[in-house]
Amino acid sequence: MTLFPRLRGTRAAVILATSSVLVLSACDEPLDFDLRGLNGGFSTKDAAVGATTNRPKPDDRGVISYPNYQVVVARRGDTLDALAARVGADAGELARFNGIARDVILRKDEIVALPKRVAEPSPATGSVGTGPITPTPVDVTALAGDAINNAPDTTQPVATTPLSPAQQTGVEPIRHKVERGETAFTIARLYQVPARALAEWNGLGSDFAVREGQFLLIPVSNQPAPQAAQIKTASTTSQPGSGSVTPTPPSATKPLPKDDTTTAAAPASAPKVDVGQTTTAPKAGKLAFPVKGSIIREYAKGKNEGINIKAAPGTPVKAADAGTVAAITKSEDGVPIIVVRHAGNLLTVYANVTDVQVQKGDTVRRGQGIAKLRGGDDAFVHFEVRQGFDSVDPTPLLQ
Repeated sequence: MTLFPRLRGTRAAVILATSSVLVLSACDEPLDFDLRGLNGGFSTKDAAVGATTNRPKPDDRGVISYPNYQVVVARRGDTLDALAARVGADAGELARFNGIARDVILRKDEIVALPKRVAEPSPATGSVGTGPITPTPVDVTALAGDAINNAPDTTQPVATTPLSPAQQTGVEPIRHKVERGETAFTIARLYQVPARALAEWNGLGSDFAVREGQFLLIPVSNQPAPQAAQIKTASTTSQPGSGSVTPTPPSATKPLPKDDTTTAAAPASAPKVDVGQTTTAPKAGKLAFPVKGSIIREYAKGKNEGINIKAAPGTPVKAADAGTVAAITKSEDGVPIIVVRHAGNLLTVYANVTDVQVQKGDTVRRGQGIAKLRGGDDAFVHFEVRQGFDSVDPTPLLQ
């Protein structure tokens, strides 16, 4: 059984009807065949204008290392066997983790995620530094450079030892695992980055195709570097011993407080605990079940970003809490997906539904019907809860 059955005729008709308009646009990217910008879907406007940095340069093995994960950049003609031998990984485990057959020829610059860490990059492996790429620390030497350079040289030469190799610094990008129905364009919209930058970072082909289970690095936004603090030069720096006046310590002008340690403080009375009455425990969750049924697939971070709840075909799918319909789109197979935004930047997602009863921008109340379950073996809702872009386990939040 597949999660979403294939729908062909409608997609072909829409693509044919819009192709004449799309061809006229001066676009250097492949056509976005899922057309999710239509009918109130996600907008590409913000993602198209976001500037991103270049992908970090890998070492000679192709390894890019971050504190929480490592990836390998494939060379032209690489297979997983060749790549695994180069970095010292297990080819079978690498194949299972990325969902790629061991004998498949990889694209140049394609990203392959490592299930286990290998030796960290270092100058010996062709890296510019040592260890994983970690957040940029405050450069105290740069901030105080002018003062050090202009200070009078009154010290005698001392023996020095070679400095250890510099640590690699930067920003750790989000690592996204492609789910069924996602495309490079929908992922770019989700993270508000240009689709072309996503393709360049991950070595996607000219058709921008991605596969289910593939790991993608999300390009890092190009933000200006922090401004260094202004340091006074030698001409304006006060000499040692001059400048601000040292304040008189309080102990020199006021007598010490009276020693009153002979009087013992009265012990604090123990709090009274009433165990004669039973109190009702507060409810653990704050969201309502979208349907009353059985959970047939549980949440698994990186594998299943929500839960699947099965019930009878045609069962109403209800909003888990009050909010606003942020988007109504469709999967690659044409099955509706509803996204509702709640207070606190909380999003709930309802996928694998039919008979959508709301529109984008509608305000919904808790428990309001927004769609229905499909028929047959597909009578279940895939329900997700996201805090911003990060998925969380819905189960503890449901009541």
